[in-house]
Amino acid sequence: MSISSPSEPELPLYSQACGELLLLPEVPCLLIRWHGFANSRNLRRLLDKGLELYQQHRAQYPTLGWLSDTRQFGAMLPADQHWAATDWNRRAHAAGIRHLGFLGPENVFGQIAIQQYSRNATHGAYRLSVSYYASLSQACCFLPQLPQPAGYGQA
Repeated sequence: MSISSPSEPELPLYSQACGELLLLPEVPCLLIRWHGFANSRNLRRLLDKGLELYQQHRAQYPTLGWLSDTRQFGAMLPADQHWAATDWNRRAHAAGIRHLGFLGPENVFGQIAIQQYSRNATHGAYRLSVSYYASLSQACCFLPQLPQPAGYGQA
């Protein structure tokens, strides 16, 4: 089920049981939509694939944003929190990502996981700013207005 309006097409890029990656070219952003709990292997695979696709599409969309639809996201293991903070965030920062947008989780386990991750992202060695949105349409309105770092999108 698509939750964006017809004027904002979602282009499917990759899918697995725990989530999918979509390109929203009119925003532009890479959307990672979680379908529930992801074990360590699947969580890391989806985040890594998202980063790979982000890098591929950033040349065509220099202001490409990153948005996580975590409304159905579940718990996140401490080992995965550590991996995301020390490994994935470093690589995301190197790829040019400076801001992470979230559609907030609907369950308490997802809320705790995303709150903890957000604290790590904003206070770690590779600081990423974080915003929360109530809906996809709200995120699509505000993501393009975020300031980009100097040199963002330049080869």
